[in-house]
Amino acid sequence: MSLRRKVERMVERSKAEELKILLEALEATTPDIEASAVVSVDGLMIASALPRDVEEDRVAAMSAAMLSLGERTAKELARGSLSEIYVKGENGYVVLMASGENAVLTALARKDAKLGLVFLDMKRTAEDVTRLVG
Repeated sequence: MSLRRKVERMVERSKAEELKILLEALEATTPDIEASAVVSVDGLMIASALPRDVEEDRVAAMSAAMLSLGERTAKELARGSLSEIYVKGENGYVVLMASGENAVLTALARKDAKLGLVFLDMKRTAEDVTRLVG
């Protein structure tokens, strides 16, 4: 392996570690968020703080698909730029927020979550993710 490739892998690893720290901080400061992940718009997991029983690949694929559909829907129906997407189920919420042009921040929130606080904290984290991912 070339030195350049080794350096690139170290940078990628360090970004993933920084992203995981951001996700853990999001969950620590926002008790209504139970799990979170950063996913590429192509549906690949970049970093996660998901429970062991949650399949990362499935979360990544669904997050990318929902983001794409949400962006298309907002555009086609002249609603402007997509801000966030959320799905409410009987056991809680799935909230997605674009993080730049390359990633999406996904969070699982409790059913009694204060969504205003969840959105606020996610927006701050999404901005940090954008700086790291580009």
